Amino acid sequence: MNIKIRKALKKDSQDVIRLINELAEFEKLDPPDKSAVKNLIKDIYSKNSPIKVLVAESGKELIGYTFYFFTYSTFLAKKTLYLEDIYISNKYRSKGFGKIFFNELVKAAKKNKCGRMEWHVLDWNVNAIKFYEKLGAKELKEWKYFRINLMNNY
Repeated sequence: MNIKIRKALKKDSQDVIRLINELAEFEKLDPPDKSAVKNLIKDIYSKNSPIKVLVAESGKELIGYTFYFFTYSTFLAKKTLYLEDIYISNKYRSKGFGKIFFNELVKAAKKNKCGRMEWHVLDWNVNAIKFYEKLGAKELKEWKYFRINLMNNY
């Protein structure tokens, strides 16, 4: 089974949303509502999009996606590729596709002269944690992840 990693195209919108919904179900989260879906599609394909989206394609089927964007490290004085989502449909996991996908992200980071890549993972997602550790990623135990949800009247 071959896999191709490529930039998401507008025609991929429904499949990208389908995959996002699969991820939401896997993570036991509410999927994006209609308004969020509309904004996602607008943001993905806007001229100066703040996000980059790659898709994994096997045959004519989209089997995965990744959203990433760039932040900046003052201590490295370089950009950081921040990986928001990386997802492969369940039936395509453990076939090496995640590693292929991840290697494309490393290439994107290097092409954009990033000093590092960062992402977060749910503490119960043991398979993802093992996958990242096999790739040489290290958990940053000294850092705590915080969030203010501005949608909740902060």
